[in-house]
Amino acid sequence: MRLLSALLLLACPALAQDRPPNVVLMLVDDLGWTDLGCQGSKFYETPNIDQLARDGMRFTDAYSACTVCSPTRAAVLTGKSPARLHLTDWIAGHQRPHARLQIPEWTKFLPQEETTLAEHLKGAGYATASIGKWHLGPEGPEAHGFDLNVGGYEAGSPPSYFSPYRIPTLKDGPEGEFLTDRLTEEAVGFIREHKEKPFFVYLPHYAVHTPIQAKAEVAAKYRAKGPAGNHFDPVYAALVESVDDSVGRLRTVLQELGLAENTLFIFTSDNGGLSQLVGAQGWRRGPTDNSPLRQGKGSSHEGGVRVPLIIAWPEVIDGGSTCDVPVISHDLTPTVLAFTGVNPGTEAVFDGVSLMPLLTQKDLLERDALFWHYPHYHPGGASPYSAMRAGDWKLILFHEDDRLELYNLRRDPGEALNLAEAEADITLEFYKELQDWLERVGAQMPEANPAYDPERVWEAPKPARKKG
Repeated sequence: MRLLSALLLLACPALAQDRPPNVVLMLVDDLGWTDLGCQGSKFYETPNIDQLARDGMRFTDAYSACTVCSPTRAAVLTGKSPARLHLTDWIAGHQRPHARLQIPEWTKFLPQEETTLAEHLKGAGYATASIGKWHLGPEGPEAHGFDLNVGGYEAGSPPSYFSPYRIPTLKDGPEGEFLTDRLTEEAVGFIREHKEKPFFVYLPHYAVHTPIQAKAEVAAKYRAKGPAGNHFDPVYAALVESVDDSVGRLRTVLQELGLAENTLFIFTSDNGGLSQLVGAQGWRRGPTDNSPLRQGKGSSHEGGVRVPLIIAWPEVIDGGSTCDVPVISHDLTPTVLAFTGVNPGTEAVFDGVSLMPLLTQKDLLERDALFWHYPHYHPGGASPYSAMRAGDWKLILFHEDDRLELYNLRRDPGEALNLAEAEADITLEFYKELQDWLERVGAQMPEANPAYDPERVWEAPKPARKKG
């Protein structure tokens, strides 16, 4: 343990100061890869997030651990892949009783035996708060290392973005108060209260998840502005702006309290933007667009899993830097532990790796590939699949028919040209590597469904009859 601490101090001189860094981790819900000015949008206005990127490192090839929210949230907090956790769909998931494959009996909560980032940091003297969406089962953040829970419970979307919120863990504010603003002020209050000791603020905003609601005056600004590129929805744009306001408000209070220079600030999303839904009636458009990436939330393709990631810490991470090394959600826990100098113990198992070598620009990652496993169906377009990315290449295995797709993402970011047959040697090599990984993490696999009916694949389960 002493040796590890010494190595961490050598790797990052900022850790040698008396007080370890504060940590702010903002996890936005359903924010797409191009939903920021610094990520290419000409419609959404995000000056505060763009400034965060100018003050830190922006990762161009960052990925969520899953194409939907709950598995990514579990990965962020544990450093483990959803496949290893057996928490592989949003809770409680989509049910397709007549689909070709039967999904496994997966875990619909964050198990108590998993040690979270909050528990690691709390054990090291940090004050910890979860402010916003939880969606990891009926046991809330308080059962997983957080001193404070504001707004987190088992549901995945807010009944309303305006007070009264009808969220059981959040007292209603004045009528018409906006949820993103309220959660931000709760985080500001926690920071002010704990400014004398290191703190960890986990701020998983409900925005920009449905229902798509925003302040009328902000939406009016975008309505007058008109669409730009593939972005078009003025209410969604205003909801994105509320998240940008949150980043600006938090950074302002950190500066006012003299804490900005010693705060690690992480900004990311839990999956790709909601760009489409498919069902028995065909496709319908979502509120955003992830082009040039293919599809969006709930899809096996890049639009479903590539997300924004910005990490800033003044004087430690060079401002305005970018990194094109592929990284993933479960890298965040080992990264925070490395920067704070907290030893997770010899028994800790992480599927993610610390991004410190990239963030300090001193080394590369000792990792060859990223992996995904989603043994479920989703109206965003996904059928059960597993996938991997290695270098410029991405392989997708669709479990319904064992179909393989191979793409070169540098040449073809929109995944338009399937090279699985043309590059058969690469396909076979990656297929074997993917199978090895699935076995290594104990991934649960879908099986043939005895109730399969091609005429009823979109039919939802019948609701249970009430007794009495």
